[in-house]
Amino acid sequence: MKQVKFLALMLVATMLVAACKSEEKTENKDNIYQFSVLDGRGDSVSLADYQGQVLLVVNTATQCGYTPQYEDLERIYEAYRDQGFTILDFPCNQFGGQAPGSYDVIHEYCTSTYNITFPQFAKIDVNGANASPLYVWLKEKKPGDIPWNFTKFLIDRKGNVVGRYDAQTSSMTTVERAIRAQL
Repeated sequence: MKQVKFLALMLVATMLVAACKSEEKTENKDNIYQFSVLDGRGDSVSLADYQGQVLLVVNTATQCGYTPQYEDLERIYEAYRDQGFTILDFPCNQFGGQAPGSYDVIHEYCTSTYNITFPQFAKIDVNGANASPLYVWLKEKKPGDIPWNFTKFLIDRKGNVVGRYDAQTSSMTTVERAIRAQL
C-alpha cells in the first residue's frame, strides 16, 4: 500500500513539474525571441540566437539626414558588445525612398562609410500592410507607427521591449544611457 501511495505522489509531482514548465514556455512566448528575420542572403535567423543580450532594434536608411547616426551606433556597439549588447539593423525604404538598392549595396555603403560591424538584416517595411511581424509586435509593445528612419527599440535581456526612441526626439546620449541601465 505504501508503494502505491508513493507512486501516486510521484505521478502527481511529475505532473506538477510538467505543468510548471509548460506555463513557463507560454509566459516567455511573448518576447522578441519568438521571431525570425531574414539576413542579407535571404536566410532565416531566429532572434532566439540573441537570447540573454540587450538589443537595440533600429530601422535605418543610407540617404537620410539621420544616416550619420551609424557612427554613434557603431561606437555604442563597440563600447558595450562585450557586455552582452547587440544592435539589429533593419534597412527600410518606406520614408522618402531613402534606402534604395539591394542589401549588398546598402551593406557595402554602411561598412565602407561607417565601418559598421553589428548585424544588418534584409530590407523590410515597418508600417502598413507589409510591415514585418517583428515591427508589428514592437509597435504593439510601444504603440504608434514608426514616424521616420532610425527609430530605435530597446530590448532587455529577457526579450521585452523597455524603450522606444524616435530619431527626431531622442538624442543618442539618451539612448546610450538607457542601454547602460539595461547592462
